[in-house]
Amino acid sequence: MVDLDSEVPPLPPRYRFRDLLLGDQGWQNDDRVQVEFYVNENTFKERLKLFFIKNQRSSLRIRLFNFSLKLLSCMLYIVRVLLDNSNKNKGTWSSIIWVERSLPLWGLQVTVALISLLETILLSYLSYKGNIWEQILRIPFILEIINTVPFIITIFWPPLRDLFVPVFLNCWLAKHALENMINDLHRAIQRTQSAMFNQVLILISTLLCLIFTCICGIQHLERAGNNLTLFDSLYFCIVTFSTVGFGDVTPQIWQSKLLVVIMICVALVVLPIQFEQLAYLWMERQKSGGNYSRHRAQTEKHVVLCVSSLKIDLLMDFLNEFYAHPRLQDYYVVILCPTEMDVQVRRVLQIPMWSQRVIYLQGSALKDQDLLRAKMDDAEACFILSSRCEVDRTAADHQTILRAWAVKDFAPNCPLYVQILKPENKFHVKFADHVVCEEEFKYAMLALNCICPATSTLITLLVHTSRGQEGQQSPEQWQKMYGRCSGNEVYHIKMEESLFFAEYERKSFTYASFHAHKKFGVCLIGVKREDNKNILLNPGPRYIMSSTDTCFYIHVTKEENSAFKQHEQLEKLRKYKSSYHGPSRLPVHSIIASMGTVAIDLQDASCHSTSGANLTLPSEVSKEGRRPSIAPVLELADNANIQPCDLLSDQSEDETNPSDDECSDAKEYTKGYPPNSPYIGSSPTFCHLLPEKVPFCCLRLDKGCQHNYYEDAKAYGFKNKVIIVAAETAGNGLYNFIVPLRAYYRPKKELNPIILLLDNPLDDLLKCGVTFAANMVVVDKESTMSAEEDYMADAKTIVNVQTLFRLFSSLSIITELTHPANMRFMQFRAKDCYSLALSKLEKKERERGSNLAFMFRLPFAAGRVFSISMLDTLLYQSFVKDYMISITRLLLGLDTTPGSGFLCSMKITEDDLWIRTYGRLYQKLCSSSGDIPIGVYKTESQKLTTSESREMASQSQISISVEEWEDTKEIKETSSNRNNHRNSTSSDQSDHPLLRRKSMQWARRLSRKVPRHSNKTAERISQQRMTLCRRSERQELAELVKNRMKHLGLSTAGYDEMNDHQNTLSYILINPSPDTRLELNDVVYLIRPDPLSYVPANASSRKSSFCNTTGQDSRDDTQL
Repeated sequence: MVDLDSEVPPLPPRYRFRDLLLGDQGWQNDDRVQVEFYVNENTFKERLKLFFIKNQRSSLRIRLFNFSLKLLSCMLYIVRVLLDNSNKNKGTWSSIIWVERSLPLWGLQVTVALISLLETILLSYLSYKGNIWEQILRIPFILEIINTVPFIITIFWPPLRDLFVPVFLNCWLAKHALENMINDLHRAIQRTQSAMFNQVLILISTLLCLIFTCICGIQHLERAGNNLTLFDSLYFCIVTFSTVGFGDVTPQIWQSKLLVVIMICVALVVLPIQFEQLAYLWMERQKSGGNYSRHRAQTEKHVVLCVSSLKIDLLMDFLNEFYAHPRLQDYYVVILCPTEMDVQVRRVLQIPMWSQRVIYLQGSALKDQDLLRAKMDDAEACFILSSRCEVDRTAADHQTILRAWAVKDFAPNCPLYVQILKPENKFHVKFADHVVCEEEFKYAMLALNCICPATSTLITLLVHTSRGQEGQQSPEQWQKMYGRCSGNEVYHIKMEESLFFAEYERKSFTYASFHAHKKFGVCLIGVKREDNKNILLNPGPRYIMSSTDTCFYIHVTKEENSAFKQHEQLEKLRKYKSSYHGPSRLPVHSIIASMGTVAIDLQDASCHSTSGANLTLPSEVSKEGRRPSIAPVLELADNANIQPCDLLSDQSEDETNPSDDECSDAKEYTKGYPPNSPYIGSSPTFCHLLPEKVPFCCLRLDKGCQHNYYEDAKAYGFKNKVIIVAAETAGNGLYNFIVPLRAYYRPKKELNPIILLLDNPLDDLLKCGVTFAANMVVVDKESTMSAEEDYMADAKTIVNVQTLFRLFSSLSIITELTHPANMRFMQFRAKDCYSLALSKLEKKERERGSNLAFMFRLPFAAGRVFSISMLDTLLYQSFVKDYMISITRLLLGLDTTPGSGFLCSMKITEDDLWIRTYGRLYQKLCSSSGDIPIGVYKTESQKLTTSESREMASQSQISISVEEWEDTKEIKETSSNRNNHRNSTSSDQSDHPLLRRKSMQWARRLSRKVPRHSNKTAERISQQRMTLCRRSERQELAELVKNRMKHLGLSTAGYDEMNDHQNTLSYILINPSPDTRLELNDVVYLIRPDPLSYVPANASSRKSSFCNTTGQDSRDDTQL
């Protein structure tokens, strides 16, 4: 076989001086065909031009040699001055014209001058373009002639050897050569320094040349005057140019004075121009941000944040969450943004705490040059965030996708953390290490809010880094408890390395979770096998703990930062092998969970242990009044005792004997996977489905079709309350709202009808059944993002929700906002003193540096409002906790892993109050159904302010007897007409007692003036007027809604205008202490084991195939 490498001709050698003179003879004698790209390249002039000018490397060497010659000539001049003795010719012109120059020094200067002149003539010849005067009249050429020709003349005329030649002017030629050399250097190494570097170099060189010229000129001219030395001349120039002017050294002759005047004029013209250019470049650099140095990138750690536009809220959320972790304090944050830095952002980045750690670079992630400036290839991670303030969110996702591709192409090994808005665009960035899709999480949280109240608040508090010190200075007890429990976060640790869980090796999961919470206040929620990437939330009592398992738990601080009492640890280890039998009581463990300067004492809640299967009160009690006992949590699961709790679940509804109604409901639904996936990358979820696909025409609620003639929700006769979703468009994200509400583990009798409302006028709301709806979900609209002021993007949503709140006060409304700061306007009441007090508390918490200052707002604490931007911290936390996205997706039901539990809730009823404390409830759930509680949702009555109590009292004292003035039907109709006519003014009169009192007095005076036969009619009119005045605003709104419902032909039977939640407050306690008291109507958050994990091997093929199919769906490292 012919060697292909031998057929390839060698590369031509570099251009050398020998080749330029002799030519490439070897290539000319070659028989092979040569391709000549330049026709005139073989001429001698072109060869010289190629070597001296065109070739970058050789040209750089020539300019470096020229620069060295100029510096050498200046140094020879200084040597000549130091060796000169000018005393013998002092005071004459001869001392200015003639100098003393030794023969060796003259020889060196002549040699340097001859080489410089030849080089200058050669370069002028090579750069000649037809105009010789252009070459001769150049300032560098004139200076070269002045400094070299006199030395050449002295060769032929020896008496002129001592003639003065201003060689010090070569410093300007050196400056010119330096500038050209820097340009050639950039071309040769194919790298460009910043314009700031070049401008600073030019400024410094110009200033040095001015000072050096003035020093040498003054020193030479003063040879006929004061005979100054070089040092005296340097001192004089510095003092003069700095405008100090001591006056101790001054020029004596007019020639030196004239030189000083000329130099000052030149400095006043040249230096301001240089400084102006430098200042302009400095301002431009401040806008662009400069570069992140390579040396710092190799010695320090940094992350890059890529955004379309940087807002102050986004910046502060990222910095506060990122630097909340102790091990990230030494990291630098490089922000790469294409827009100019905002004024507020600039002000924040000037704060010393951020100015040393945050670097802003203006540039695009699509340019490799800007990525090189940010040193993306050396970054520890890259966060790419979408601009949710864009009207077109799909276009914003497209920009994010291109940024992710560009970063992956430039730095393949850099970990990527990407935020996507639309779920259909998620598969484009599947290669990223961590991906958070905003609409997926948003709709999933909104759906779970309808099942488990305040799920959005629960998830938000879990993914935020908090110290648990919020609200500790407040006089309200609920704020102290709520703020302390908000410090709980999710942590992980290897079981063999843990003091919390090491003693529970080879024990069941529920046993380890209960006893760890009882002893240490730690809530164990999930595990991960060493040989498996999937995280299992509450795998159930069948799961046996292994020493190599990774435990995930909720606590105020991670175990590594906790401090424990030594004697308690010894006591724990001493009783390591002791069992928990019968009525014996566990020893009291008081553990101090220390974090900083805060110590939380977790009290023990010991309990008796006898058999008990349910949360219901045991029927057999040995002694009247004795506290009922709870069965112990077994170390190893007993198959006979693993039964779902009757009060908490309805998993056995398929196996039990259902009633006739349940049979009819069972026929309407079947379990399976959705036949169609709305977008690529959606997780398959086992859920309730209809046996047959419903025609599209039947999905229109407001219009009838050939299959049914219903036009409102009431006519359908739904057995459960409806859930209304007010959205702008029916996007693919709604799939993640419907699936959690139709999950397979939800009982069929509890499935709520879902109504999608694309527009929300009052008539459509009434037709949708808003008067008997369980929840109404208001989704943020994209069209509102076009507001001129950023925070006004929520204006339409807030006002619409406030209208719904006033019209339907008993309706549970869940709202999504763009900006968390706007949550204070939800359910706004101007005269509510309690809300004003919460506003002051929020300001104080923000001043103390809290990242959750908005947490005490009542709508957020109750879970009635949330902002998806609060979940940005989930992406930031995944840099330290790479498991947070997976756990959050499992909690929200976005991912389903075989054997992993799900989030649900139970409500404490009167039958459950015998449990009394949260610790006993923990034991009861673990011993009976295997559920793991993680928090409590509490509701308390809110104290009314003085003004509100007076208003309620006045309204309660007013009782209108309708029978007194409803004698006839005609009079009744007249009064109703008058009521409708006075609707618009009654609210104002009800707020002003003086107006009501004057109207009543006017009515009495009017009744005295009328004739006697019309006294009865006048009294009726006066009574009607007083009724209108006394009517409250709430009654007017209720009458408006009822009249509209009657006009639409809807029944007003289910409308209750007086029942609302304005006088209650709700909040969440995450992982409370075991001695926390349980109250009536408390909602407990549970992580329930997967019901399919209890299915025996001989179960139906449908459930077994589900497990197999889901198990085969293995996921890579990308979290989607």
